[in-house]
Amino acid sequence: MRMPRLLLLAALGLAAPLAACSYVPRIPGVTPYRIEVQQGNFVSQEMVSQLKAGMSKEQVRLALGTPLLVDAFHADRWDYVYWREAPDGRRESRKLAVFFADDKLQRVDGDVGAPKELQ
Repeated sequence: MRMPRLLLLAALGLAAPLAACSYVPRIPGVTPYRIEVQQGNFVSQEMVSQLKAGMSKEQVRLALGTPLLVDAFHADRWDYVYWREAPDGRRESRKLAVFFADDKLQRVDGDVGAPKELQ
């Protein structure tokens, strides 16, 4: 009978400090630091404007960087996905798909405007 009571007291003794760590008091006018979370490949309008029809895959890789997604079943399509959350909670996301035919750039589709010859 004494052993279960001792185990219960030990468990409570360990749980109390852990429970106190989860509480963070709010101070009016002071906000905790929040980091900016960024994932994927950032592709700017300037980067996309460098693309020309007929570019090789290596030239596209130099202009845009390594694609985030390369599908084994669709080797002629590269996907560039970018997602960012600012410390104030605003979210920004972009998607860009680059299509090839015979290992040459054929067209570009996505949120970032592509040159007219590639649409």
